[in-house]
Amino acid sequence: TFMGLSGLGDLVLTATGDLSRNRRVGLLLAQGNTLSQAVASLGHVAEGVYCARTVVQRARDLGVEMPISEAVVALLDGKLRPEEAVAALMEREPKGEGETEAG
Repeated sequence: TFMGLSGLGDLVLTATGDLSRNRRVGLLLAQGNTLSQAVASLGHVAEGVYCARTVVQRARDLGVEMPISEAVVALLDGKLRPEEAVAALMEREPKGEGETEAG
């Protein structure tokens, strides 16, 4: 599971490994490629591309804020460029863990 050592190892590897398909798609997007260009260049499925929308929808259904995930989906959908996504996230007011808009 995610909470165990194997889950942590998987997270670290997918974020930092040169063979990680998710990381490679992210790097291609950061270089200005569209999602379709990035996926075509990769030639394989990058699970994170398909999971991102599901995660955001589930969070909305549960009333959970996930601004980073929402920014990722906006980037995947071509609604934000990488630098715009980072700027929007950095402009947010800091919150404590578990803190909501209401306080």
